[in-house]
Amino acid sequence: MSTLARLEDEWHDEIPVARLYGEIDASNVKEMGDRLRGLLSNRSMALVIDLSATTYLDSAGINMLFALAEELRGRQQRLALVIGDRSPIRRMITLTGLDQTIPVRPSLADALGDVGESA
Repeated sequence: MSTLARLEDEWHDEIPVARLYGEIDASNVKEMGDRLRGLLSNRSMALVIDLSATTYLDSAGINMLFALAEELRGRQQRLALVIGDRSPIRRMITLTGLDQTIPVRPSLADALGDVGESA
C-alpha cells in the first residue's frame, strides 16, 4: 500500500464511500484506481469519493477520476466527489473542468443526496 495515500471505505446502503487521505500522484494512482474500482459491484448504483483529506492531486489523479467517471457512466452508475470549498485541490478540479463532468459537493451528505436521488 502507498505511504503517500490511504483509502478508507464505508457503505451507505448500497453506495460505497471512499475517503482518500494524503497525496494522489503518478506513483500511486494505479493502486488507488484499482482499489476504488474494487469497491463497486453490479448492485452499486454509485460511488462517492471523499477528497476532503486529500492534500495533493496531480494530473495522473485527475485523469484517473475522469476515466473512472466514464467507466461508471458506461455501467449506468454514478460518481460524486466530496471536496470542501477551502480544499487545496478544489482549484485544480475547477481548472481541469472535472467539476463539469462529476458532481462536486462540499459534504458527504450532499453527495449522497445527489447520487441517491434518481435511484
